[in-house]
Amino acid sequence: MQFIDQARIAVQAGRGGDGIVAFRREKYVPAGGPSGGDGGRGGDVWLEADPNLQTLLDFKYKRLFEAVDGRRGGPNKSTGASGDHLTIKVPCGTEVRDLRTGILLGDLTEKGQRLLVAVGGRGGLGNAHYLSNRNRAPEKCTEGRDGEAWNLQLELKLLAEVGIIGLPNAGKSTLISVLSSARPKIADYPFTTLVPNLGVVRRPTGDGTVFADIPGLIAGAAQGAGLGHEFLRHIERTRLLIHLVDASSDDVVRDLQVVQGELASYDTGLSERPTLVALTKIELLLEEELQERRQLLEQHCGGTVLAISAAASQNLDQLLAATWRELGI
Repeated sequence: MQFIDQARIAVQAGRGGDGIVAFRREKYVPAGGPSGGDGGRGGDVWLEADPNLQTLLDFKYKRLFEAVDGRRGGPNKSTGASGDHLTIKVPCGTEVRDLRTGILLGDLTEKGQRLLVAVGGRGGLGNAHYLSNRNRAPEKCTEGRDGEAWNLQLELKLLAEVGIIGLPNAGKSTLISVLSSARPKIADYPFTTLVPNLGVVRRPTGDGTVFADIPGLIAGAAQGAGLGHEFLRHIERTRLLIHLVDASSDDVVRDLQVVQGELASYDTGLSERPTLVALTKIELLLEEELQERRQLLEQHCGGTVLAISAAASQNLDQLLAATWRELGI
């Protein structure tokens, strides 16, 4: 399935039905008077969060969404039928903004959460409304009002508690594939991961926590370089970041600093997010080399650095224990 996390759509609420001019003409109703009914109200347009959707792909092929118009009024003061409301399903985690102003209209994060994005037009008035002592046979009615029309920007931000970040080929996809049932593409060349991958990892309490593997970040990602800039938004909602550093790198401190710099440049508080730092691919190093590089990172971070191997399943229990501890589980 193609992963689409941004879309632009146009929504058009239904137009209100027109009122009509009509008079009662029954045989035994003398001076029957005006009886034109009001028009029905136009349908509203709603957005609703649906946990079964994971992408905004549907909006790539359909961009205009229109609710049903109200029906015109009828004789005998009959009000026209109102237009059916239109409900558009979007993935949980979708932000909705006005395309012209960029103002945030709503953030749909929970199953069934709804947002009214366009209000249907009011129905017109029939001539029965204009009866008065001075005008016993009004021939006036009004047209229905147009429904609201808006251009919207939809932006999907994945709902994951834990984000796995690092340079390309740091072992992020391998880790999430071992910890969960996710099956991302894994290869020995950079930028294997082209879209975020989600995996559910079982907690000690028995329920699951969503982990997100974010495509690799490089220097300049926050300004648009590489692939990571497209997906930095997906770690904005995370409570904890796991920063993987390839232990076989020539300069592990530099690798850590590159990603830390991009998080700070993105300017959404990501650099202040609780973070676990872990050296990966430790099976490639001798013990002396590993301890030396681990010590360098700990001096830079001012805290404990974990050493793991996803491929060899080494010390993953320590990583998960630290994760649950940071999340307060």
